[in-house]
Amino acid sequence: MLKSIRTALTVAAVTLSLGGLATNAMADDTQWQKTHPRREQVNNRLANQNKRIHQERKEGEITKAQAAKLHREDRAIRKEERTMARTNGGHITKAEQKALNQQENQVSKQIGK
Repeated sequence: MLKSIRTALTVAAVTLSLGGLATNAMADDTQWQKTHPRREQVNNRLANQNKRIHQERKEGEITKAQAAKLHREDRAIRKEERTMARTNGGHITKAEQKALNQQENQVSKQIGK
């Protein structure tokens, strides 16, 4: 009976170890996907625009309502980028990057008007 308990515990430990390795591999894959060059470029622009919106609001260049509208537009772009990446195995295509950048350009033009 003691031997069967040890065997069961050994099997459980091996199973947990293998599960941990698979989780680590998936985490590495996810990290790579988040930092894919095209995704990173789009997301860096969104982060920069976010800073610009906050700065313009702080300086009184835009109203609270204008800042909220610009933030909503940027969140929609970010959501679209994530959806695109999810359908493309964790990255976005050049055409998708171009489309997202065009949308970002429209928001950028509204900041500080």
